[in-house]
Amino acid sequence: MPLELLVVLVACLFAVVSGMNDGGALLATGLKLPSVRPATGIATIVVLIAVVPVLSHRVAETFVTKLAGFDGEGGRQAMMLAVVSALAVVMVLSRQGRPTSLTLAIVGALTGAGLGWGLPVSVGWVVLVLAVGFASPFAGALASWAALRLLTVGSARGLHRWHRAAFLLESVAYAANDGQKMLAIFMIAMGLSGAPLWVTALSAALFAAGALYGMPRAGRTLSREILASRPLHGVAAELGAGVTVIVCAAVGMPVSMTQAIAGGLIGAGVAQGTGRVRWHAALKIVSAWTLTLPVSLVIAFAGASFVKEVLV
Repeated sequence: MPLELLVVLVACLFAVVSGMNDGGALLATGLKLPSVRPATGIATIVVLIAVVPVLSHRVAETFVTKLAGFDGEGGRQAMMLAVVSALAVVMVLSRQGRPTSLTLAIVGALTGAGLGWGLPVSVGWVVLVLAVGFASPFAGALASWAALRLLTVGSARGLHRWHRAAFLLESVAYAANDGQKMLAIFMIAMGLSGAPLWVTALSAALFAAGALYGMPRAGRTLSREILASRPLHGVAAELGAGVTVIVCAAVGMPVSMTQAIAGGLIGAGVAQGTGRVRWHAALKIVSAWTLTLPVSLVIAFAGASFVKEVLV
């Protein structure tokens, strides 16, 4: 199989798994409210994934040009190995009941594959991205804590309207930030410097297929395990996560929406008492996050080093 076709197929697989991993998480917090039906929610996310990156794709450019130089010789091979490594880590952890962040996995894997292949890697940018990613769940928790206070003061009758607004904000934030990891992989695979609509539409369609398949399982941990969640908590978490992720997108910093939502749920729970949070489940998720990036980096580094040695 020609290399060009193989890397495009790997990019397509990555988009499908992104839908499986992220689709349910985006809908999970609002499942107890009928304001946004799952079908409507998925359709909204898919349209925004197709449209928003055409307007701004700063986060995708960070993946492609600032973490490591994938536009040179060997960039496509290194990217392919990075995607395979990231997907392997996420799937193994998920099978062990430790759902994790695909964004963390691909950041670690792209860095490791770049180092293993001998591509130029910006240590400064990697450290900055990791620092912002580490801070994002805390920022989401703080923003959600504030949002819950605001919602508590307001009328409960308006919660459905708040939910629709919060879900739209969360969806825009995902398309502007976390969702652009799919675009970044296509940009490397196809040697693109921009975001043509047909590529973003392809990413969105593949995301939708993955989301429809994996939505029930992907949303279970966030909606049930972290918090004895009520509708108020879900809306506050969506608002907090949406604000956090969209601010990061504005400065081109890739962060994980699932991390921001998890932090948001914890923040919303703490606002009404720490006993509402199921800390053992939260710690299980945090431990998976802690493992994801370094393991992805090491596996991708080893794979890229080995393959380059064999080919050269």
